[in-house]
Amino acid sequence: MMAQQVIDKVVAVVGNNVVLYSDIEEQIDQMSLSEIPVYENTRCELVEDMMYQKLFVNQARIDSVTVTEEQIEQELNRRLRYFIAQIGSEEELVRFYGKTIDQIKDDFKDEVEEILLIQQMQQTITGNVTVSPAEVREFFNEIPKDSLPYINSQARLAQIVKLPPISKEQEDAIKGRLRDFKKRVENGEDFGTLAYLYSEDPGSAEQNGELGLMDRNELVSEFSNAAIGLKPGEMSNVVKTQFGYHLIQMIERKGEQINVRHILLIPQVSAEDLEKSRLFLDSVRKEIMTVDTLTFAKAAIKLSTDKDTRMNGGEMINPMDGTNLFDLETLGQIDPSLSYSIQKMKVGEIGAPELFQTMDGKRAFRIVTLKELTKPHVANLKDDYNRLAESAKRKKENVKLEEWIEKHKNTAYIWVDKTYATCPFHTKWDIAVR
Repeated sequence: MMAQQVIDKVVAVVGNNVVLYSDIEEQIDQMSLSEIPVYENTRCELVEDMMYQKLFVNQARIDSVTVTEEQIEQELNRRLRYFIAQIGSEEELVRFYGKTIDQIKDDFKDEVEEILLIQQMQQTITGNVTVSPAEVREFFNEIPKDSLPYINSQARLAQIVKLPPISKEQEDAIKGRLRDFKKRVENGEDFGTLAYLYSEDPGSAEQNGELGLMDRNELVSEFSNAAIGLKPGEMSNVVKTQFGYHLIQMIERKGEQINVRHILLIPQVSAEDLEKSRLFLDSVRKEIMTVDTLTFAKAAIKLSTDKDTRMNGGEMINPMDGTNLFDLETLGQIDPSLSYSIQKMKVGEIGAPELFQTMDGKRAFRIVTLKELTKPHVANLKDDYNRLAESAKRKKENVKLEEWIEKHKNTAYIWVDKTYATCPFHTKWDIAVR
């Protein structure tokens, strides 16, 4: 008789959180695809790593640590942009999964929420960790000379972004639709039904526009300011935020927490609007190149519409490590089109306007300058202080996380399947018997 194949089962429990057999095997598959060796104890290590994650989640729930729908949506959009860049196009991604973009986002939503929750919990533990120059020097001196990392060529980049202007006709049309929805509700139609049918917020439309009970600081200020003064059943006027235009209806308020429904309409950018942005940046580029008194940094501060880089003179931050340096070997994974543009540029050169997608999914144009390009070299304190300081800080943070785990390891119910009960775990868990 053929042995019965295990499809899935619980292999560990931490508090109310479970680690599944499929979670472990999925990571094993990813390691195999990436040609990462799998050893005898690899599965044991993966189980314990996931137990640590579940311990953070468990404590986050106890401490009422939360993440907002906006944070989840931004991370989902970031992941989708990465997947689309890897696979070639949105259409190819939809074909690969056999699902719509909204369905793909729904599949990843719980996983992303948990990851963000873990990150938030870890931040509360390590948020006050700093390293002194002496600690960085000590960290560097402890690295064996033959183990010093080899640093690939890295680029410092700056950008000036121009979001396409929304035409007055488009703005008036959207405001008019939302005012019409408000009149229809006042005349007896159901707000939730209209939200389900017409709202362009995929996260709430299927819930009849309902966001659930949230602290006002979890919402963008324009939205929360308009919502907080409403009475149950009352509707706002049209509200503009970075996401588009909203009509809001209060469901209930509990202190500083509110539960509202909303209908979101997003302005559509026309080809003409995009072309205006391209022409604007092309003229800015020419002016920087010809006017001695106008630097790229000054132009960014004055003209860029990207709030994250504008006040830094347009200097871009690497989302992978939080530094202002981009490894040319991995830049393509972050932004393929940017990587292609940089390969053709010299230091100080400003590229032609290029179309790209912002972090919140909007189409815009940008011009980019290559501020600095380092040569490949073995790590040293003079050239790589910031990178080494970050590594020293991570090491110190890991020590603090380990201390936290040791202190909290027995504050939650812990159970491990007998298959893994004899694993040489790093932590001495108080494992329940059942």
